[in-house]
Amino acid sequence: MKFLSLEPFIPSGSNFDGSKQLFQELGFDINWDQGDYVGFQKDECRFILQRYDVVEFAQNFMLSVKVTDVKAFRDSVVDKQLVEKFGIRIGNITQQPYGKEFNIIDIAGVCWHFVEQ
Repeated sequence: MKFLSLEPFIPSGSNFDGSKQLFQELGFDINWDQGDYVGFQKDECRFILQRYDVVEFAQNFMLSVKVTDVKAFRDSVVDKQLVEKFGIRIGNITQQPYGKEFNIIDIAGVCWHFVEQ
């Protein structure tokens, strides 16, 4: 028996439609949409956006996403002006023991660690 994938349920925060749009702007495609749940995918990375707004949960939820070029990804976020469009927060690229990292705090308050190894 083999594990095939891990697909976390990500809270949307109070702005479900804005969260859907943000993840599309970040490069994710919608695989399916069941109203309060939306399946997203970019390459082999998948998650389910859920209409769920509990601030304490979202602000304590973190994910790590491996990318091939963290600088190019951060530059695309800046070029698309996603901070201004969605009110998200982004960090600078830092060197961590596990690789170069750049963080996004999404609309709900979830911290996404984008890591280049």
